[in-house]
Parts: sequence; structure tokens; C-alpha cells
Amino acid sequence: MEKVDSVVSIFQANESAPEVLQSMLDVASLSGVLGELSSQNSFQSPVEILRFLRIIQLINEEALGLDDPIENSETVYYRYRNRYRDPEPPTKKRVDQVINILVKYNWISKQSRRLKMRDAGKRMMDALIRMANDSLAYYMHDDIGRSLFQARRDAELSEAYDDRGISGGNKIASMIRNVENAVQLLKERELEMLADRSALPQLELIHKLMQELDGKLQERIKMFQTVEDSLVISDLIQKGTAVLAEGTNLSLGMINKYLKFTHMQKTPFSLTIQPEKVREFIIKMYNPPLESDVPNVYQLFSFMEQGQYEDEGLDGLWIPVKFAAPISPLAIDEALDYIEFYEPIVVPLDETEEEVLYSSEEISEDQLEELMGEANWMLTKSMIRTEEIEAFFKTHDEAPMEQVVIEATSEQWGDAINALTAISALVGNKDITVLESAKRVEVPKYERDWEWMNRDDGSNIIRKRRNKQEHNREG
Repeated sequence: MEKVDSVVSIFQANESAPEVLQSMLDVASLSGVLGELSSQNSFQSPVEILRFLRIIQLINEEALGLDDPIENSETVYYRYRNRYRDPEPPTKKRVDQVINILVKYNWISKQSRRLKMRDAGKRMMDALIRMANDSLAYYMHDDIGRSLFQARRDAELSEAYDDRGISGGNKIASMIRNVENAVQLLKERELEMLADRSALPQLELIHKLMQELDGKLQERIKMFQTVEDSLVISDLIQKGTAVLAEGTNLSLGMINKYLKFTHMQKTPFSLTIQPEKVREFIIKMYNPPLESDVPNVYQLFSFMEQGQYEDEGLDGLWIPVKFAAPISPLAIDEALDYIEFYEPIVVPLDETEEEVLYSSEEISEDQLEELMGEANWMLTKSMIRTEEIEAFFKTHDEAPMEQVVIEATSEQWGDAINALTAISALVGNKDITVLESAKRVEVPKYERDWEWMNRDDGSNIIRKRRNKQEHNREG
């Protein structure tokens, strides 16, 4: 067996290495092909996926020299119809779609007279076909057999990868975990299997798988001969050895009990009862070893559910029940006395009522009007943008309306409308006032795409108020 010093693992390689980037491109191509197929509704059913696998199998066989060359997608179409008995084979259009997807992601290449498999395509197709075959073999077992099958596959993959210097992905730990799951399921279904007349072959198969896995684990452990390696996985080795010993003993014990029951059924009844043997049997029924052929009460009743004899398996349901320990008469009297004469002690709550103090604040009518005005102004500002006009009058005391509109905002028609709305709001809040000019005012010439309806409106003077009392004096 080949011995290597280091294991090739994608998780330990330099992420900037060219081979790492190339391997990730292979994974991306696999994802791309599956993504293209899943985007088409027709490829979301299991039957269509099986047809896709059949197509790539035909291409794979041709690449291995097991079949004639494939010229184009039409060759694949007719070869599919001749090879597989499919009541609804894929159409030429569907086969052509699959071929184009494989070409797009560099799995195959179209040459002048044939389709040629590329290296990346061969490895990806092999991986998909192996995964499908593994899944098929996995689902051919029952729930316990599936875990044991996966554990055996982990051991085989560890041989195929770890022993050759390529990381298989913690296969020993995965193998032990699958055995643990199988042992747990076996414990849960123990009574059910003992009640099944045809469970003996299944139990023998499970026990055989347990023994095979025990041998596989020992082979895996021998690979770690150095002290450093054994220290790294010492806990894992102990855990695996323990769980396999438990699983092997459990399956062996179930077989022994099954055979014991069968033998007891064929044993003729004796007319005499030997109390010592009965007492010894009853004692052995409590917590027997896993590999023992002596059943406990639950297992005994479960086996009787097979109904080998008339009325042996009674109709109905039996459930193991644990009864509480007997209660002494004194404890019962105390409980009844407590219930009959129990009086809860209620302590009155000391509640102190806090006096609510109200304070009054008086303001003048002018102050109230000013507060209401400020509130209305804040509401107006939340809906109308006045910041540009206010900023303009921080540096100007008065100016023609056209100058204010354009210099505070812009020459655009929409900005002019917003500026006039803001001027109206500021006039309403008594921050500015608009006066008709008594004499002609020189207004700078601006390039604008709008006109005043009344030419004199642009010459009106907008003046900043010093304070709001000025408005009252003007009034």
C-alpha cells in the first residue's frame, strides 16, 4: 500500500495556486451545466434528469472507445432511441439543447465531423454518473442498511483517496458517524424487528455489514502507524472501536434472541416446573448484555406479536408502564389535611396615593399667536423648500423678483415655480414683503426658457423684514 507524507486537499492548498484556480473553474463548469438545466422547467423532473444522464453516458462510452464516433446531436438522438426503451424519448431539439450546454461549458467540443469529449467534461460526467449510481445503491437498502452502506462507502473512499495521497474528506469520521446512526436506528427498531417473522435475514445482513465495517476500521487504523498520527486521531479511533463493538454485539444479540425464541417454540412443554431455573431466567432478564440470548420482558412480548400460535398476539396495544412507588398512609393524610384546611395568608398591600400636582403657565395673546405662527411655519417648511430663498436674503436686503428667482435657484422653469411658491410662503410668514416698484428697475438679463405673464411682475421688489413687528406697524 502506497505511503504518502502529505495529503492533497483543496482546503490546505494555496488559494492563488494555478491548479487551485483551475479546479475551481471545473466546479464552476459543473454548476453552470446544472444551472442551465434547472432553468428549463422540463429538466426539473426526475425522468428528465435520468434522460440527461443517459445522454452523457452515450457520450462517455464513445470517448472511451466503446462505441462508434458521434458526428452531431442527431447521432446522439438516434443512438438514444436504439439503446434505451423510453416511451417518451427526448426530441431532437431537446438533445440539441443538451449538446449546446455541454459545448458552452467546455465539456465537449464540436469538430468538423464529430463531437469530442474534453478532459474536464469526462471528469464531471464520471462524477455525476458515480453519484447517481451511489444514490441508487443507497436507496436499495432499508433505513438501517443505508447508514451501514454509507459507512462502508466511506471506508472504500478512504482507501481510494486517502491511501493515494488525495483527501477524501474526513471519511473515517463520517464512517463512524454513519455507524452510530445505524446503531441508534437498530435500538429504536429492535422490538419492531423481533415482532417480524421475516426479520432474521435482515438481521444477519446487518450483522455481516457490522463485521465488515469492523475490519475496514482496523485497516484504516493501521494506516496511522506513527506516534504523531495516532495521537491526532486517538479519540476518533476509540470512539469508532466502541461504536462498532456496540453495533456488532447488538446485532449478534438480536440474532441470538431470535434463534432462542424460535428454538423455544419448537421445544415441547414439560409437565414439571423447576423453580430454580425459572428464578435464574428472571434474574438474567434484568439488564442482560447486548450479545446475550436472554430477552427482557419487552423483547419477549414483542416476539409474541408474531402470532405463531393462535391468540398468542392479542389484539390491541401493550405499552410498558412504570408505576409510582406506594405512598404511605401518613403522607396521604397529610396531603388531604393540607388540601382541606389550607388557608392562604393575604397581607394587605401598603399603597400610598401620590398627590398629583398641576402647574399652570400663562402666556399673552401675542405670544400665543407667535407660537401658533411658528408651528404653522414649521409645517409649511416641511412641505415647501424655502432654504434657497432664505439663503439669498442673508446677503441681500432687497432685490427684484426675477433676480431672486433666478439667482437663488436657476433659470429652469420648474425651479422658478418652486421659487415663487417659496416666496409666497415667506410672505405668509411675514419674513419678506413684495412691493410694486415706483420707478423703473434695471433687472439683469438672464437666459431663461420661460416668460412672465405680466412683464412688470419681474420688477417687483422683494424686501427682507427686520422683524415681524414691522408688519404690524405697516398694518
